[in-house]
Amino acid sequence: MSQQNYSNHVKFYPPHHFIYLPLLGILQVLGIYKCFTENSQQLNWILFSIVIFLLIYLSLMLRQHYALGNQNRIVKLEFKQRYFELFGKRSDDVAEKLSFGQIAALRFAYDDEFKILLEKALAENLSADQIKKSITNWRPDLDRV
Repeated sequence: MSQQNYSNHVKFYPPHHFIYLPLLGILQVLGIYKCFTENSQQLNWILFSIVIFLLIYLSLMLRQHYALGNQNRIVKLEFKQRYFELFGKRSDDVAEKLSFGQIAALRFAYDDEFKILLEKALAENLSADQIKKSITNWRPDLDRV
């Protein structure tokens, strides 16, 4: 496995991203095409297209909603635990000053860089993307959903 870094840290789920969604996309295009070419069955194809659109929408929203909601809670808890381990105190005041994106970006930094980037993020209000780009020694997160 190649080393994880900024340019390759996005993760895909092949059955969902490369089979299910493309298949639904093809069916959606077919349904819309048939709406305009099959005048005798136009209402059926419109209903077909609406159902396919709803399947696409639901598959995207439900899949993301549950997994990301749980993942976000875990990332916040990991930040609090890590902060406590490094600084020996609670992180409540610090965590309130950071956005979730900033907290999530900091997880890719090893402890020595974490301290520096945390201070920089607080002082300069770095965006999540700026934090990720500032990391020199990338700490992979291979267990993400």
